Amino acid sequence: MASLLQTTSRTWAEVEQMLASGDVQGKLAKEDLPTPALCVDLDALNGNIQRMATYARDHGRALRPHGKSHKCSQIAHLTLQAGAAGACSAKLGEAEAFAAAGIDSILVTTPMVGRHRIERAVRLASRISDLILVLDHAQNADDLNAAAAAAGVQLHVALDLNVTNRTGVAPGADAIALAEHVARLPHLTLKGIQAYAGHASHVIGFAERAASSLEAMAPAIATRRALEAKGIPCPWLSGASTGTYNIDGEMDGLTELQPGSYLFMDLDYDRIGGPTGDRFDDFANSLTVLSTVYSMPGREQAILDAGLKAFATDMPFPPVVKGIEGAVYSFAGDEHARLDVRRSSLPVALGDRLELVIPHCDPTVNLYDRIFATRGQQVEAVWRIDARGMST
Repeated sequence: MASLLQTTSRTWAEVEQMLASGDVQGKLAKEDLPTPALCVDLDALNGNIQRMATYARDHGRALRPHGKSHKCSQIAHLTLQAGAAGACSAKLGEAEAFAAAGIDSILVTTPMVGRHRIERAVRLASRISDLILVLDHAQNADDLNAAAAAAGVQLHVALDLNVTNRTGVAPGADAIALAEHVARLPHLTLKGIQAYAGHASHVIGFAERAASSLEAMAPAIATRRALEAKGIPCPWLSGASTGTYNIDGEMDGLTELQPGSYLFMDLDYDRIGGPTGDRFDDFANSLTVLSTVYSMPGREQAILDAGLKAFATDMPFPPVVKGIEGAVYSFAGDEHARLDVRRSSLPVALGDRLELVIPHCDPTVNLYDRIFATRGQQVEAVWRIDARGMST
C-alpha cells in the first residue's frame, strides 16, 4: 500500500505561507488544501456570470445580483465587470462590507428599522454614490427622512411590496398611499418598487413556477402603472430570482433582475425543472465542498471530514458526490459524514479527496471564511468571504 505522505508535494508550512499571503496561482493544487474547503470552479462561475449578463442585456433588463448568496466582494466585482448595475445585499452589514471593497451601487433588500440601523444606513449613504433602501411603512419613512435631514443627505428609497407574504406593503391602494407619503418628504427620493417573489422561485415544474410568479408579480406591475398614472414617477421595478429570471424577465414592467444563486447553483435549484426537462440546467454547479476520506471502517463505507458543520442542513436531502455515481452521503455528526460505497461507480480509498455538491448554497457559504477559486486541479485565488456573518 502506497504511503499517504506522498499525496502532495507541498509541506504544510509552505501551504500555510501561501494561504496567508494569497500568492497561490500556479503554485497550489486542490490536493494541498486543508479540508473541508469551500471551492468554486472558475470556468463554471464565469460561464454562469456571462449567461445571466447576456440574458439581461438581450432582454433590456438591468442586472443587480444578490450578494446574500456569495457574501464575497471579489465575486460582486466579477459581476460588475460583466455589466451588472450594482449589487443587492440582504442586510446592512453586507452592504457595509461591499462598500468597503469599492462596490458603489447597492440595494439593501430589507427595511432599515431602529435608530442605530438608520444611523448606519445614513452614514453609508454619505459614502457611496447609490444606496437604495426599501421601506414598507409610513413611520419608517418619517424616521429615515428625519435622519437624512439631520445628516444633510438625500436618501434613495423604494417601496417594498409584499408579494411573498413576508415584508412589504400591500400592492395597490396601500402602496400608492405610502408612495404619496414618501413624495411629501423632502429628504427621500422615491426610486421605484422592489417586488421579490421568493416563494415562486422554488416551485417545481417550469409551467407551475411561471404561473406562481405571474400571480405574485402582476399586482406589482399594476401598482407601478397606477403610480405613474397618478403622476408619481416610478421608473424602476426590481425583482426576480434565479428560479424565475427567465419568467419575470419576460414581463412587461419589470426593469431589473436580482438573482443570486445562479452564480453557484445547488441541489435545491437543480430539481426545480426547466422549460424542457425535470432538471434546471441553465447554470452550472460551480460551488462544492472538498472533503477527505479519513477513515475506511470496512469495504462498504467511507468516513469523510465534512459533516454537519460543513453544510447548511435545512434541506431534506444530503450533499451529492461530484463525479461518482451511486456513492450515497449521510450525515454522521458535526465533523463526520458516512459514504455508502457499495454501489459506487468508482473505488473510494483512504485519503481520497471528494467534491460534494451543496444542497443550499447561501447558508453554506456563510459557514466559511474563504472560497478557493479553482480551475481544473489548480487553485488560482483565495477569496475572503468578507460579508460572512454580517447579519445585522
